[in-house]
Amino acid sequence: MLKYTAPIDCVRRYHLQTKHRFEQYANGPETLDWSMQPNPFRHYEGAQRIQLPLSKQDIGIGYCELYDNNASSELNLQSIGILLELSMGLAAWKEYHGDRWALRCNPSSGNLHPTEAYVINTGIVDLDPGVYHYVSYDHVLEQRCFFSLPTAPIPKPSVLIGLSSVFWREAWKYGERAFRYCQLDTGHALAAIRYACALLGWSAELVSLADDDTTEQLLGLNRAKDFGAAEREHPDLLLRIIPNNSETNNNDIEEVLHYSQHGKWSGTANILDQQHLYDWPIIEEVAQATRTLKQPASAQWMPGDLPPPLPCNSNLQAKEIIQRRRSAQMFDGITSIEADDFFRMLDMLIPRAQTPPWDAIPWQPRIHLVLFVHRVSGLESGLYILLRSEHVLNSLKAALSDKMQWQRVEQTPDHLGLYRLVKANAQKAAAKLSCHQRIASDSAFSLGMLSEFDAALETGPWAYKQLYWEAGILGQVLYLEAEALDLQGTGIGCYFDDPFHELLGIKDSQFQSVYHFTVGGALNDSRLRTIMPYEHLKRD
Repeated sequence: MLKYTAPIDCVRRYHLQTKHRFEQYANGPETLDWSMQPNPFRHYEGAQRIQLPLSKQDIGIGYCELYDNNASSELNLQSIGILLELSMGLAAWKEYHGDRWALRCNPSSGNLHPTEAYVINTGIVDLDPGVYHYVSYDHVLEQRCFFSLPTAPIPKPSVLIGLSSVFWREAWKYGERAFRYCQLDTGHALAAIRYACALLGWSAELVSLADDDTTEQLLGLNRAKDFGAAEREHPDLLLRIIPNNSETNNNDIEEVLHYSQHGKWSGTANILDQQHLYDWPIIEEVAQATRTLKQPASAQWMPGDLPPPLPCNSNLQAKEIIQRRRSAQMFDGITSIEADDFFRMLDMLIPRAQTPPWDAIPWQPRIHLVLFVHRVSGLESGLYILLRSEHVLNSLKAALSDKMQWQRVEQTPDHLGLYRLVKANAQKAAAKLSCHQRIASDSAFSLGMLSEFDAALETGPWAYKQLYWEAGILGQVLYLEAEALDLQGTGIGCYFDDPFHELLGIKDSQFQSVYHFTVGGALNDSRLRTIMPYEHLKRD
């Protein structure tokens, strides 16, 4: 039962309660024993396993082509294997003094990976129709449900990707703030899937008619007997995979749901952690408060006419960049970014029609970036702001301190709403506000993602999750764009919420920070040994 009379009150209470403050961090565990970390890999015992082929070393698509790839791969088991491998799969193993841990293509707070992926198939001809769980460790699909389809062909066969979250994987380390991080990870995974689709010449879009009850039923997450004592998964979203020249259909969800309700289910979930030493009830409360409800179909927001993206200068293959993406642990405090490269990175954060990953979500941008610029050639150090939509200019000017300069950066293209707020050395402030982490000051630049918090929640409490999904998408774009420049990025989930707002002069909840990020020249730890991602499978 919710402790609050209305879901929206629960959301606001959760956000307030889980803020980090100078005098006290949000509630979390008192100690950590890494030998007791929850199992990062879920599997369903007794489910039939379908081995997926691994991709070839060179798929032949350059990173710059990802944003405008008109080729289209055939929809089959091999291509679905590539999609999952390059979005939810392993990217490498790291080893240190006998300890080994996996890195994945989709980033995760603390490398804890609460996000699980499912394939709902009525369109892949060499895969039985049904619901499948993806196991990244083995690169296999586990058949959770077999659909008994009618003998007549389905008028519009489809492939859906479902995402869910295991909250305990994050709560084990981060306590009450874990719900925020799970939603950020969902956004990262959404973008990773959309990029992998682009590599195949496909697109993807959120299924707008899929409420959480529908997603839960489709993925089998409501099947209590299949979970038993195992940690439950909470529904996040459904994505429709769209091969080029394929007709989209938003009205097929009820049909697929019917197949799942009358299908043959199998498999029981493994227990990820035998001992849950802490309990954070507010996580379950906000999860219930933010459940997406069934809504009438609405028109998708369309971005206005924009010029093509600024030039991409990378000669690297898309697969290489996707698989080598890393979260930097330290920066050198020296490397700078050329202004044109900096503007390119910012430009890719602006939604364009039919441009990944932004064409996967239907809403207008709700997040704008406050940038701590340290080392960008041709740009003075200081505090800047990037408006991802000009509609918010007047309200942001009114909300921020009247000491802010709001000086348009002249070198930027006309469509890029970049303003300088303060000319100053912002390194100490950046580190202090990001939980005293030098990664925010030793980089070329760092940033805080400022959301239109009140306006988003007016659409419904579920928009709280969507804000973090959007922030995660922004993070994934920055990760890949940084790698394309031979740099690295790092998401920063630990930051002091209200001190950041106070720096800007924000006095209410109209705008709230939801994520921090930093980009620069990374220092690599030579003590760590890197191992190929699927070497342990020993496949031919």
